[in-house]
Amino acid sequence: MGKTFTYPKRSTNTVKRYAHRATYDVAAIHSIVNSSQVLHVSFNPGPEDPFPTTLPMIGQMGSFEYPSADLGEPLDCYIHGYVSMRMANIARDSEEGLPVCISATKVDGLILSLTPFSHSYNYRSAVLHGYAKLVTDNEEKEWAMKMITNSVVPERWDNSRTPPEKSELSSTSILKVRIVSGSGKVRDGAVSDEKKDYQDEAVTNRVWTGVVPVYEVLGEPIPDSLNKVAKVPDYITSYVDSRSQESREYAIAATKINLPKEEQH
Repeated sequence: MGKTFTYPKRSTNTVKRYAHRATYDVAAIHSIVNSSQVLHVSFNPGPEDPFPTTLPMIGQMGSFEYPSADLGEPLDCYIHGYVSMRMANIARDSEEGLPVCISATKVDGLILSLTPFSHSYNYRSAVLHGYAKLVTDNEEKEWAMKMITNSVVPERWDNSRTPPEKSELSSTSILKVRIVSGSGKVRDGAVSDEKKDYQDEAVTNRVWTGVVPVYEVLGEPIPDSLNKVAKVPDYITSYVDSRSQESREYAIAATKINLPKEEQH
């Protein structure tokens, strides 16, 4: 068996609230990040601005030096942005790199309990801390752009106009975040109420309890008005179907409620 990597517990990433839901497993944390369409990246813009800045961005975990590395190995986070964005400008002038916090969250279910206090979500969340630096090597930059593009729809890079033109490369910035700490948090399962509420028949006979699964469903592809390709390519339709099915199956399994077979599909 291979080595299992975990992020070391530090003051910045140790989960204290509901610590039993925490994970420091590198593979689990990277999986949450890579399955999230949007990452929220926070940084301090400087002493002239007292408020931290948070930007929604597209990003992926990967290793340019070791492209075959899997999610369970140490990886960098590559994030995509416009060349003149403020974060890129600050990172450009930073020798060590701009300190950033990257967060991602997936909601898998609505937990409807007997009391409002016990309501919750089934969820997966991840937080990473690291130092962002601009990628200046064109080979690494193009590699990162391909990885990020294929995270939207697999195989999309090779099925679009590539390689990018020089003007496109120069107008796009890729930030490489060297990760120094990370943590994840996962809640799954069914309703959890206090014993005294379960024993109150006036409440249990009136209040419906259970889990509403939440999952992403990708819709039917709609061709652009200028599209000239008659049939939607198989790599798109197969991804739409598989992504929707996998999301649904995970959300239902996360309830940990035994369903009749006819309700599982």
